Amino acid sequence: MTKNTLKLAAAGLMLAALANVSVRAAPDEHPAVKRAVDLPPSADLGYSISARQRGFSLNGDATLTWRLNDNKYTINTESRVAMLGKLTENRSEGTVDSFGLAPSTFYEKRFRKAPETATFDRDARTITFTDGKHSYPIKGGEQDRVSISWQLMAVARAAKDKFKPGSEWEFFVVGPRNADPWTFRVVGREKIQAGAAIGTVEAVHVVRDLPPDTKDQTLDLWLAPSLDWYPVKLRFTDNDRDFVEQTLERITRK
Repeated sequence: MTKNTLKLAAAGLMLAALANVSVRAAPDEHPAVKRAVDLPPSADLGYSISARQRGFSLNGDATLTWRLNDNKYTINTESRVAMLGKLTENRSEGTVDSFGLAPSTFYEKRFRKAPETATFDRDARTITFTDGKHSYPIKGGEQDRVSISWQLMAVARAAKDKFKPGSEWEFFVVGPRNADPWTFRVVGREKIQAGAAIGTVEAVHVVRDLPPDTKDQTLDLWLAPSLDWYPVKLRFTDNDRDFVEQTLERITRK
């Protein structure tokens, strides 16, 4: 149980926190893409977790707090599994600029691992990491693995007519040790069964497209326009078809 639960933690349970993605070094000359954004209101989100890892079924819960106030934001996420308690803790905080969310710090803590941090130095216009092995220039619009889902929501809310099946949206995403470009593709609208307190909702299915030569984890998100575009479901799938799925159970708007 413990071995598989550790795999669950590494798989990245939290919203846009892909802890087990194998990251390839990205070129410094990543593009700066400026898009209109409409950030959703502050809220607390609660998710149930179901997973299959190496033939075992696992269950737990995840919580996310999103706060936006005076052009500053914070996102805090935690995941828990029965018997072991808290497995992952992730945080993104920063400001809002002309590109949307502008992280200053990305924090990741996994079960029995030391915390790791990526720092966005806006004065020096440089992104650095705890291990000191890589750095990237800040050009504008860079996100981290927690903020990316919320930046995507903000873009979708501001560009509903363009956020249609087949459209693609590229971002430069920073993890705890490295960074690379991510491309999201809109699949279409689907009916999703959320928790009992929410019921069935129509959601826009978005998938992270991966290069053909990569072994990265697939991320699927279902964003609900009727619920301020909050994610009602997320699914992380490994190459061996193991998965972690989060389903929205409750929303408390702040």
